[in-house]
Amino acid sequence: MAGRRRAVRTSDDDEDSARVAREILTSDQKDLRSILYRDIVLNALKCKRDELDILDLKVINRAIAEFRHAARVFRPYRGVRKVSIFGSAREKSGSPYYRLATEFGRRLAEKGFMVITGAADGIMRAGIEGAGAKNSFGVNILLPFEKGTPRILRDDPKVINFRYFFTRKVFFVMEADAVALFPGGFGTHDEGFEVLTLLQTGKAPPMPVVLMELPGERYWETWDRFIRQELLARGFISPEDLNLYRVVRSAEEGADWIASYYSTYHSTRQVGDRLVIRLERELSSDQISQLNERFKDLVASGKISATSPLREEEDEPNLSAKPRIVFSYNRGRAGRLNDLVHALNEMGGVPGGASGPA
Repeated sequence: MAGRRRAVRTSDDDEDSARVAREILTSDQKDLRSILYRDIVLNALKCKRDELDILDLKVINRAIAEFRHAARVFRPYRGVRKVSIFGSAREKSGSPYYRLATEFGRRLAEKGFMVITGAADGIMRAGIEGAGAKNSFGVNILLPFEKGTPRILRDDPKVINFRYFFTRKVFFVMEADAVALFPGGFGTHDEGFEVLTLLQTGKAPPMPVVLMELPGERYWETWDRFIRQELLARGFISPEDLNLYRVVRSAEEGADWIASYYSTYHSTRQVGDRLVIRLERELSSDQISQLNERFKDLVASGKISATSPLREEEDEPNLSAKPRIVFSYNRGRAGRLNDLVHALNEMGGVPGGASGPA
């Protein structure tokens, strides 16, 4: 009987899905959401046309399922700023770095942030314990040798299990407003360099990256020396790329630096060749003149100017009241754009810290 009930449910689900697919494919709606629905369905159908291998189909199917589920979990919390925390799963409970991560998570939660971790032991568990389960997401990777989700997040609906590292990485960055790196192994450096690469190439919006170091330790100091002596000296990166990260030596300094990043700056949106920067407070004409003088290398043509919301921003009505500046962006200068963000925050009068995120 139970088997028959499951079969009926599956049949009903298939029938409903087929009905929705027909509606999507026959709709004459031209809004972006309808266009994207249609493209997703058509791409799925083209898998059959292209006669892809079974392994290809399995990867595509699993990746779409993971992405859809994770997006659904994060969606209700999109209005809350979040910090992705990376670090070693082998850090022992009660160690100095474990205590630092716990304190860091606690301070972030006090400032209104949520945290995203890999939902494993060590630094990840410490960050969750500090922020509390209510303020934590677990973005877990299914590995045969891992112990599973820490007890504090077990059965929490904000824990997402991924089979693929690449889908997991998307959400670590896409949902984050800041990244914190604690000492760790290959995985920590992989995730850290991934974030820096996305920031450097403009594939991720500006955000603060903090390297958490205990006083007297040289883990990130040594890493930074390598970056400067090998990558920068050989011309593999630009001097301004060093502005994409900051070494901090206490939980208070790290949390304050992240909060201060959003004291005046709110977010960006690329509209064609124009970059729109949304703000928490309006700038004076004198301040905008200063920006034009200091950051003219970022402007491809014209000037930085105040603006009302652009027509293309109508799909974000919750941000329509934010003051804005806009300019034709000379892309490929992510480090300098990060400097501009810091300048905006200084103009807003909060150079060193803020009470919390917007």
